[in-house]
Amino acid sequence: MRGLKIGGNSAALCALLLLAGWQLLAQEMPKLVEDHGRATLIVDGKPYFLLGAQVDNSSGWPERLDAVWPAAERLRLNTLEVPVYWEQMEPTRGTFDFSVVDALLDQARAHKMRLVLLWFGTWKNGKMHYVPNWVKSDTTTYPRMLSKAGAPIDVLSPNAPANLEADRTAFAALMRHLKQADPQHTVLMMQVENESGSLGLVRDFSPLAQKQFDAAVPADLMRALHKSGSGSWAQVFGDDADETFAAWSVSRYINAVAEAGKKELPLPMYVNNWLKSPRAFPVTTVPGDDYPSGGPTINMFPVWKAMAPSIDLLAPDIYVPNSERYRSVMREFHQPGNPLLIPESLGFEPFPGATGYARYLYFALGDGAVGFANFGLDRLRLDQLNPEMQAVVNGFSLLGSFTPELAALKFAGKLQTAVEENGISQKELAFAADGSPLQLGSNPSALAAPVSAAWRVIVLFPPSYDPPAAPVSTTSDTTGLHEGRAVVAALGANEFLVAGIDCRVQFALPVHAGGKQAQMLKVEEGRYEGTKWIPTRLWNGDETDYGLNFGGKGSLLRVTMGSY
Repeated sequence: MRGLKIGGNSAALCALLLLAGWQLLAQEMPKLVEDHGRATLIVDGKPYFLLGAQVDNSSGWPERLDAVWPAAERLRLNTLEVPVYWEQMEPTRGTFDFSVVDALLDQARAHKMRLVLLWFGTWKNGKMHYVPNWVKSDTTTYPRMLSKAGAPIDVLSPNAPANLEADRTAFAALMRHLKQADPQHTVLMMQVENESGSLGLVRDFSPLAQKQFDAAVPADLMRALHKSGSGSWAQVFGDDADETFAAWSVSRYINAVAEAGKKELPLPMYVNNWLKSPRAFPVTTVPGDDYPSGGPTINMFPVWKAMAPSIDLLAPDIYVPNSERYRSVMREFHQPGNPLLIPESLGFEPFPGATGYARYLYFALGDGAVGFANFGLDRLRLDQLNPEMQAVVNGFSLLGSFTPELAALKFAGKLQTAVEENGISQKELAFAADGSPLQLGSNPSALAAPVSAAWRVIVLFPPSYDPPAAPVSTTSDTTGLHEGRAVVAALGANEFLVAGIDCRVQFALPVHAGGKQAQMLKVEEGRYEGTKWIPTRLWNGDETDYGLNFGGKGSLLRVTMGSY
């Protein structure tokens, strides 16, 4: 501000103050917020919906990412999830190499993309494969988990202080570096470890761990779980003692790692979860054999919430073969104080027994998720898209065309989705006069709406159209997949934003509307540039006579309704 004359150049002063305010806003720390049961990430002071994808496990290298950016841009992603490897970052104890992290930041900024960094430290999928060689080779200093017979497995003990200190020191160093290298917060969130817990043993049976197991359950955990009295783990938890002890051990360990990182840079942090029953449900599963024991599975949810306060949310990785189970997992993890984030979902490659990948993003959005990411972006071949993958691409790119507005409407509670499912030919949404969505109860396919509804929105999926004169949808390359999707959000009392794929959307008044008839006053197709709406054409005639007909690529509309 040297040389600025306050009195003689008020316009310049205002411009400078505005610039300073924008810079301050741009440097605001990303955070998770909850309000009225809804949650969002706040990024640069605004609601943010994390529309993302995760790269393959060994693709967090600048040279490998060169092949990923075209796919990310085709999908119109705003966020990429990329691993950071402890073995690369700290090749020798106490010597840190942040060159890969810096290159990731440079590439993301060049492509106008935000990042979620995945810390591959002590755990990666229930194993210790990404720890440095100096940890792997020194089993005396950095002990493994031991079986009852004293045999070690390929997992570091969560009960050994030296293991925790090494991981905690490395993660804190990473966060300290990000504080210096990333003041604009290209990195929005941190995943602390990856699918933590142990494969091979239900818990550590080393002498140190066994001593803790035989001792009284800590009082703070007893209080958190609303248990009275005292006793050893076996006495208090019975058949679940081993897994509960493992969850207590792992959650405390990861909480200490996250806590050390947040002291350097308090970004939102989460842990991801290998589901207790990932592929068949219901089914008996064995911790340590069928899934990592001690991880943040739904049965260990209360333990993790009690012992890991530095972790902002527990996030499910969902690889399940049917939509009913998929939505069940979402409901399990979406709890008060635990916003829904899906950091890994199947979607970029075939999966045995699974179809309808393209719908999962829209299920998550409708359930209020703060973010969603398919796994394995490297596997998406843009030049070899089959109908299933084309449907996935179309679904992402449609939402990616208006994510700022989408995020704001979702957090404001103005948005609903309708997604096609087997045996359901149509779904209905309802909005109050002020634009608030209304719940239809247990039967969302019924043609009924609450008495307080001002507008009914009926979403039909082919071939249920009657009459079937909907050339935009019936000729879609992906309509045969039965993956119709619609997003409807209220912009005002009678104005709506509608994004649809392979469906027909009709607006109607409530059944008891005093003889009034609904009419479309204006239907604009367009796009958003930031938060500014740019209309490109009006829909009418064939596009509106039987409702709004959406094809496989999808369209974005602003609809103004009236009545007569």
